[in-house]
Amino acid sequence: MSGVMKRMGMIFRAKANKALDRAEDPRETLDYSYQKQLELLQKVRRGVADVATSRKRLELQLNQLQNQSSKLEDQGRKALALGREDLAREALSRRAALQQQVTDLETQHQTLQGEEEKLTLAAQRLQAKVDAFRTKKETIKATYTAAQAQTRIGEAFSGISEEMGDVGMAIQRAEDKTAQLQARAGAIDELLASGALDDQSGLAKDDIQTELDRLSGGTDVELELQRMKAELAGGPESKPAIEGGQGQSQSQPQDTPRFDKQ
Repeated sequence: MSGVMKRMGMIFRAKANKALDRAEDPRETLDYSYQKQLELLQKVRRGVADVATSRKRLELQLNQLQNQSSKLEDQGRKALALGREDLAREALSRRAALQQQVTDLETQHQTLQGEEEKLTLAAQRLQAKVDAFRTKKETIKATYTAAQAQTRIGEAFSGISEEMGDVGMAIQRAEDKTAQLQARAGAIDELLASGALDDQSGLAKDDIQTELDRLSGGTDVELELQRMKAELAGGPESKPAIEGGQGQSQSQPQDTPRFDKQ
């Protein structure tokens, strides 16, 4: 059972892969990849902007702390000038605390500045890759479009394209139907001529009349043949003899009838 399920899964994946391969358009895939690279580039740029903003914020804090440190130093000096050592000590204590904060902020500032430089360099490299990919993408799309057009033209000339194949099949079906109708018409004519089919119009002859016509046609031919044989056998003199005979037969009514004497 496990083997059957594995086999069914493999068949399904193979058919799905084949269907996806037919549906996939390389140009759409390239455009989608380019869009994803642009999104990644935008994320890197936003990261660079965020790091630069943090760096700028630290710089502002450093300036404020440095200004406060300078102010406390001036206050300590004034306190000593006025003989207030306690105030001078407090001012210097606060200045020392600020210096520790300044040192920490400077360390963070250096770290952020390093990260910003790295991200900026990465963004520049990614931008170069995206630009190169865009150029290659357009080249591949143009080549693919040209190859597709050339293939379609070749298929149209060779008649193996889907559209031309449908036209060819339609022509073949029309020719087959025409041949079938011609054969049927010829068969019907033969059947009508032989009398196998009744003519509902009443114009066709029955089998007896057909046979009589054939026999009468043959008799006429035989009579004509006998007459021609007689003419050839009698020669040129046979015709006057016949005519003389005909004249004698016509002169007989002119003889004077004889009456017996009683």
